[in-house]
Amino acid sequence: MAPDGFEDALAASMRRRFGEWAQVTGLERLTGGASQELWAFDVEAFEQAPRELILRRNPGGTVKRENAAGMETEARLIELAREAGAPAPAVAHVFAPDEGLGSGYVMARVPGETLARRILRDDQYAEARPRLPFQLGAAAAHIHTIDPARAGPLRQTTIEGSLDGSYALYQANGGRRPVVEWAFRWLRDHRPSTDATPTVVHGDMRTGNIMVGADGLRAVLDWEAVHLGDPMEDLAWICVPSWRFGEIDKPAGGFGPREALWAGYESVAGRPVDRERAKWWEVMGTLRWGLSCAMMGQEFLAGERNVEKAAIGRRASETEIDLLGMLAPPGGRPLV
Repeated sequence: MAPDGFEDALAASMRRRFGEWAQVTGLERLTGGASQELWAFDVEAFEQAPRELILRRNPGGTVKRENAAGMETEARLIELAREAGAPAPAVAHVFAPDEGLGSGYVMARVPGETLARRILRDDQYAEARPRLPFQLGAAAAHIHTIDPARAGPLRQTTIEGSLDGSYALYQANGGRRPVVEWAFRWLRDHRPSTDATPTVVHGDMRTGNIMVGADGLRAVLDWEAVHLGDPMEDLAWICVPSWRFGEIDKPAGGFGPREALWAGYESVAGRPVDRERAKWWEVMGTLRWGLSCAMMGQEFLAGERNVEKAAIGRRASETEIDLLGMLAPPGGRPLV
């Protein structure tokens, strides 16, 4: 059910955007998203073709997490990504404070599938799956060409900052965990000696945050974590074992090999992927996701009774198994 006043406020917003005859139909709350709301709806306006749209909003209008860019920033970066050649939905409207809808924006509804289980299993996507690693690599490269000067204020990650911030999160959410301690030691011992030249980084490009059709990648979604940082962060995040959804021998999102992902990136970027740096960020991403799972579990136990947070919180131990497989002893072969 839509909250009181929401439908009326949305209808008024769409009349402001598309004309006084615009009507909102088919409003439906979508599942997914642990921190923001998603709604699907159509707009019919006088002498205009019907528009199929998606609304993404933060009802309270405030950024809930330190790493969240904010809705206005998301919308701006989506448009810049489209200009740079990355597949992303067109932004139709950004809410003004006086519209009574919190912070958020409306974008075109891209047809396709986001559910990992279907993309990775259904016959409908059989031809798309082997194409996706290359397409994802190319999409990441396009995003990394965005001029940071046009991106506006964005948080920036560094190697040391990522290590220190992750360790602070670890200390704040539970006791000592041997596998996590081992992973931190490995990351400190193997960290790159310098930071890369920062680029715009999507921050959460992965299976589940992409729209896929029978022809392959159609759009990169969920820009909440966009920031400035090492471009290898994006390539590594796609390969974090949790985003393979059981296809553990296909590191690039459960679709195929890392080499295909890297080839797609290099085809656009015109420079080779730094494989050692990418490996470091893949371990960091796996560790960071495990810490985020533990944090969501703590939030649920503290009284925030969101069933999605409870389900994600239980996955913290899975990431420890992944780390054990990644950090093989000297001379051993990594398992994931």
